[in-house]
Amino acid sequence: MSAFVDECNINVQAGDGGAGSVAFRREAHVAMGGPDGGDGGDGGSIWLVANRNVASLLSFRDHPHRKGPSGAHGSGQNRHGARGKDLEIFVPEGTVVLDHETREPLADLLHHGDRWLAAQAGVGGRGNARFLSNNRRAPSFAEQGEHGEELWLRLELKLLADVAIVGFPNVGKSTLISRLSAAKPKIADYPFTTLEPNLGVVRTDDGFEMVLADIPGLIEGASEGRGLGHQFLRHVERARVLLVLLDLAPYDQTPPEHQLEVLLDELGAYQPDLLDRPRLVIGSRVDMAPEHDFDGMTASSMTGEGLPKLVGELVGLVREARASTDVVEAVTIHRPASREVDLERLDDGSWNVVGRAALRAVALSDLTNDEALAYAQTRLKAIGVNNALLRAGVKHGQTVHIGAFSFVYQEDL
Repeated sequence: MSAFVDECNINVQAGDGGAGSVAFRREAHVAMGGPDGGDGGDGGSIWLVANRNVASLLSFRDHPHRKGPSGAHGSGQNRHGARGKDLEIFVPEGTVVLDHETREPLADLLHHGDRWLAAQAGVGGRGNARFLSNNRRAPSFAEQGEHGEELWLRLELKLLADVAIVGFPNVGKSTLISRLSAAKPKIADYPFTTLEPNLGVVRTDDGFEMVLADIPGLIEGASEGRGLGHQFLRHVERARVLLVLLDLAPYDQTPPEHQLEVLLDELGAYQPDLLDRPRLVIGSRVDMAPEHDFDGMTASSMTGEGLPKLVGELVGLVREARASTDVVEAVTIHRPASREVDLERLDDGSWNVVGRAALRAVALSDLTNDEALAYAQTRLKAIGVNNALLRAGVKHGQTVHIGAFSFVYQEDL
């Protein structure tokens, strides 16, 4: 039986762009035959895509690395390299993407088909045919391919359900969901708590459907991380309705009233607005407690007592909640646009030029080729690096870094 995994780290590396080609035609009376080196193909980007057929994040637990294909190199006769195919990574509906370091949310893939660009592919380099000009009749250089973006991400799954069933361990949540739906959770007749959530679809005679989530047993202190704490409470966040089960025959003799107090305290401590959700409180396992003083609704998953009324109450609450709740759209927090040119002062007194345009001007150039180096310098000036150095107050003789390229700044240049 496959394990349920609802949080993981994933490393995504988009494909590199292919290198441009340096090539020349073989024609008489044309200098060096004329340039005809083709462009390299772009690499493949990586997308995270929500898919209803994926149940958990299990596939990433032991194999967290995903790499997109690189673009092919260009060649002579203006043949351009093939583009790397984008890689789609399927994740469950309700997957939240977080920054691995800061835990800031980046995307919320809520519905089937929601997609988010996780890693941008590298751009293919231009072949030497692209650099033909009146002043440059036989360009002997081409661009290198740009490296694809690579980063670590944090994935967390928050189950999508109309009803979240909460209660102490061994209160009968798994048995209830197995009676009301086709779900087949693991059930035991001893003190035991489910170690993974279960989803079940309940269909009524009039065709109404609602999704129930069996949330593993909560204990006092869960909101502070006791037991599995936040790992389970996270799955309650999206539920429209809460079904609170109170054990009328608890192994530890905890009264139902105290169970309710603890459960509501934990829900409120974790996320206060959970207490504002519609909820139905049921005394569970009434078949094992024929003499009880609980004055609320009761039910037994074993005998079926009270289940039709329970389902009817839930249907009413879910209908009302759906009618009063706006459709929740997937939330995507786009990463801010990269700066074209900016400067950072380093601890050793040198300067670091940042911004994708500046880094690309250097990364795509073969700096061992004098002609390519001169072209890179022209590009850097055109995108404003020289002016940025002046505005920042860079002094003569100070070192400037642009990616892997470093030089000593000279005011007269």
